[in-house]
Amino acid sequence: MKSGVGIFLAVFVAIGLSWGGFVLAPQWQLGRAKLEPVLNSAATYPLPPTGAAALGLQVYRANGCAACHTEQVRQTGVAYEVVLTSLGGQPPEDFIPFVQSLLPVVKELAPFTNAINASLQNWKGDLPKVLFACQDKTVGDGMVNRFKSLGIKAEMRVAATGPDIARGWGNRRSVAADFLYAQPVQLGSLRVGPDLADYGSRAPGMALVLQRLYAPRSVMPDSTMPAFRSLFAVQKIQGRPSLDALKLPPKFAPAANYEIVPTPEALQLAAYLLSLQANAPLYEAPFSPP
Repeated sequence: MKSGVGIFLAVFVAIGLSWGGFVLAPQWQLGRAKLEPVLNSAATYPLPPTGAAALGLQVYRANGCAACHTEQVRQTGVAYEVVLTSLGGQPPEDFIPFVQSLLPVVKELAPFTNAINASLQNWKGDLPKVLFACQDKTVGDGMVNRFKSLGIKAEMRVAATGPDIARGWGNRRSVAADFLYAQPVQLGSLRVGPDLADYGSRAPGMALVLQRLYAPRSVMPDSTMPAFRSLFAVQKIQGRPSLDALKLPPKFAPAANYEIVPTPEALQLAAYLLSLQANAPLYEAPFSPP
């Protein structure tokens, strides 16, 4: 009898601790999340999704898109970029040797010699121009002030770093605020395809998104993405082609006098993908917008 009570209490405590760790703690941390202020702006983030995008989340979920895509950009650190914005009337051919003459004199620039020389190679004077990036803010500030005293305008920008950032998947890491309106959140765990957290910022537009959903290899020949043709309808052209009809290469086009049109679910899914824009600089994930 005594051992039975002990087992019951042990199981009760184990279940209670599990519930507290997996349900109560996340609710305490994130359940009261609210809109975040955007850095250097009066705006707040994120914007609520439109009706089509909200419905598209459910289409995304129903088609198992989270099995191959994540919605979480990872970041390993932050770099401070020294960016030239004006040469003050000085021609680039005079500015380049001037900067190169500073490299052996200014000790703080020694670690960035190769980066600066590579940045200036074949440079024709287009601005703004990233001169180099460093991890020490004081080094960047010192270079900006040195240029300022010579009438050259430069500024220091904050840039997130990491493999996901280098791939162009986002400008910063994903944070809890990004998922404020996502019910349920589609974080995903496998990257057979690219991360989609900021897909809307780099997407080419609705037409190409729909084309990619219908025939992925018509956009990227080596794509491993499955075709979601159940989200489209093949119909005979009645008079004029539909305004929504896909413009496909001959290899993927339907038979003569037929067209491919998206269903409402396809339009909703495309609207959802285009709404994924985690591109606001926040206090917990800062960066300088390009």
